[in-house]
Amino acid sequence: MGEWSEYFEDFPEEDPANYLGGKFDPRGAATQREAQQKAVRKLKHEQQLLDAEIAAIVQKHKTPG
Repeated sequence: MGEWSEYFEDFPEEDPANYLGGKFDPRGAATQREAQQKAVRKLKHEQQLLDAEIAAIVQKHKTPG
């Protein structure tokens, strides 16, 4: 038997990632995954900006010595 990915290519209804709200909806599930990944990327970017701002504030108020 081949890899799981090959099995799911042949039998997409067996892939739990193709279900949305308990119903077989591979396109809807893919759209939802893409939206979720986009939100995660946005959150990571915002966190990087906040981390940079925090580092700048710490550096500004750091006492020499």
